[in-house]
Amino acid sequence: MALMIKSGLGLDPWDVLHEGVADRTPLSFGTVVILTGVLVLLAWIPLRQRLGLGTVSNVIVIGVAADVSLWVLPAPALMALRIAFMVFGVALNAVATAAYIGARFGPGPRDGLMTGLVRRTGRSVRLVRTSIEVTVLATGWLLGGTVGVGTVLYAVGIGPLVHILLPRLTVSEPTKPAENVRVTAGPA
Repeated sequence: MALMIKSGLGLDPWDVLHEGVADRTPLSFGTVVILTGVLVLLAWIPLRQRLGLGTVSNVIVIGVAADVSLWVLPAPALMALRIAFMVFGVALNAVATAAYIGARFGPGPRDGLMTGLVRRTGRSVRLVRTSIEVTVLATGWLLGGTVGVGTVLYAVGIGPLVHILLPRLTVSEPTKPAENVRVTAGPA
């Protein structure tokens, strides 16, 4: 998130929204991220999504990490570094999304919205994620959030990247030992 912001080439759609809200309130960027996460969790109710450790951690950790990262990460001056920040930010976000959803500790609020809608609608991750990103982007832009070439890259790239990575980074459910099965060594 901070890499993309510091690149100055455009924010990912959720961050366009976060920035638009932060610019209109006295709240820090990270605080807006946290409050948005809580609000998105309310959308989980009709989707019957379950909270997990990853869900609760995401709400808090991402906002705090955003504020700290924005404070310590320098903005690169060279265009090549700015482009690298943006591309790496998009790719790292896709890997992180697929890894923590695949770990089965519960998706973060925004990703749980995606997985809940995929489950309820039967649509692909690619379609649902891209639709969410475009909707959030439009709302953030209307609130005055920054849109740029990096925004377009993220909006059209994150869905397909997560779609490809999620099956590869999903941990299989552990098998449970059979209950009430007596093991013998054979005829005595």
